[in-house]
Amino acid sequence: MDLLDCLGLTTPIVQAPMAGVSTPELAAAVSDAGGLGSLGVGATNAAGARIMIEGVRALTSRAFNVNVFSHETPKPDPARETAWLKALEPVFLEFNAVPPATLTTIYKSFIEDKEMLAMLVGAAVPVVSFHFGLPSAEQVRRLKQVGCVLFATATNLSEAQAAKAAGVDAVVAQGWEAGGHRGVFDPEAIDDRLGTMALTRLMVVRCGLPVIAAGGIMDGRGVRAALSLGAIAAQLGTAFIACPESSADAAYRVALRGKGAEHTVMTSAISGRPARCLGNRFTKWADGILAATPAYPIAYDAGKALNAAARDAGESGFGAQWAGQSAPLSRAMPAADLVRVLSEEAREAPSF
Repeated sequence: MDLLDCLGLTTPIVQAPMAGVSTPELAAAVSDAGGLGSLGVGATNAAGARIMIEGVRALTSRAFNVNVFSHETPKPDPARETAWLKALEPVFLEFNAVPPATLTTIYKSFIEDKEMLAMLVGAAVPVVSFHFGLPSAEQVRRLKQVGCVLFATATNLSEAQAAKAAGVDAVVAQGWEAGGHRGVFDPEAIDDRLGTMALTRLMVVRCGLPVIAAGGIMDGRGVRAALSLGAIAAQLGTAFIACPESSADAAYRVALRGKGAEHTVMTSAISGRPARCLGNRFTKWADGILAATPAYPIAYDAGKALNAAARDAGESGFGAQWAGQSAPLSRAMPAADLVRVLSEEAREAPSF
């Protein structure tokens, strides 16, 4: 029995767990339609994640994925953080606000989060996935002990091979086209920026794990293309932002329908790690700034404060509006309907 059968999937579609967009309602709708719904819990704690998991289980009995961030815990750099806040000060003043006096590490890495591990083990969620890196051997052992299937994001072959060595069950091949945070293990290393097509095929041939293709896939033909490369499934994130079940706000939805969707930007300014989003005032400001961005998620503390100040003044151009390069192909419809449409398009797509 293959991995999709083990999870009870009837269509090879995985909803990407984009933190800030995924909701229990969205995950449940995707899973009920035969795909794999996902929750992104990297931006909350164990208590918050438990509530989200219980929310999914109240809506569906099918398998779903819970995604955590496994980044290296950053070391504070007061000089760098002070310089960054100084650079942001004029923008805060534009909205009659001042930047925070100091910045903090607002999100705990799963690698050090004993409470999150205990909660996931106790909940025995069907799938746990990792972004930015890999869990410890003990975390893998405890999760597998209760039957969790494990996924890990990889942006190159060496990361995928490390995931296999760690005991992960499947790898998500995240191409350069993908929206949201780039899943590189080491943000200081050279990024080869492999596209989804090249990366997926490379991993299928050389990795030795089932591969889920991610990045720039928005319709059934894209799903079919991923499968033709040897992937077992396609992961879509931007495609689900416009669904009514997502938590994207009105400004995000409007921006996704606008010209900005044709010009996505990879930036570290918002959070401290490279992430692809719709171009907006924040990304445009960052283009001309020489100050070094603080590490993730310390920089996110400033980014969130600036977005809050701007929103209070009626400006929506400083939010984290994650989106992939195929964003103009977005379609607004209920998530279950979108899964069905994607499945039909994939079945009807011509094959060689």
